[in-house]
Amino acid sequence: MTDPARLMRFVLEMRQAGVTDARVLSALERTPRMHYAPAHLEGLALDDVGLPLGHAQTMTKPSIVGRVIAALSPEANDVVLEIGTGSGFQAAVISDLAHRVVTLERWRDLAADARGRFGRARLMRTFCHVADGFDGWDEDGPYDRIVINAALDAPPPPLLAQLKPGGALVAALGDAQTQRLIRIRNGSQEDLGPIKLQPLERGVEEDSAPA
Repeated sequence: MTDPARLMRFVLEMRQAGVTDARVLSALERTPRMHYAPAHLEGLALDDVGLPLGHAQTMTKPSIVGRVIAALSPEANDVVLEIGTGSGFQAAVISDLAHRVVTLERWRDLAADARGRFGRARLMRTFCHVADGFDGWDEDGPYDRIVINAALDAPPPPLLAQLKPGGALVAALGDAQTQRLIRIRNGSQEDLGPIKLQPLERGVEEDSAPA
């Protein structure tokens, strides 16, 4: 059971870190981050820190998750494609705001863990697939919103092709040193400030546990 005072402090910390969208703050508050954090790190789940996952991956710090989702601005009827499931926390927060979430993970064991968390949370319209995020997931497209939880030079053409006209794609564009959070809509780019994410990796990892 989450301590209400600690949860209130968490929301205040999100606001102080620049997450001011009321819908996003409410979704963060309603999505228990400790259910998605590694079991031995649950005590840090309500701190604004990234947490280590397997395969040198990272559970993104919640203030960045909040900024990214605010930039994405999902609506109640939207179908959202997420590239990079990780722990599943960001997909869970998005699912509180959107109609359906399709999330892709290249590591099979991380995908299996995320599916289990979605099941326990009864997120019946959130689906995790093992796939190369560069290629997207054409089967459920086109999408109202696409978010890439990694840094890259430019959005992959397959993802742009899977975006609905008038839809929005949010990604960290840049190199390992300098990245900007960019929202692409109707062919134009909007710079939403500096950000720091791991580079997008290609391919599906076949050596981890079967999904």
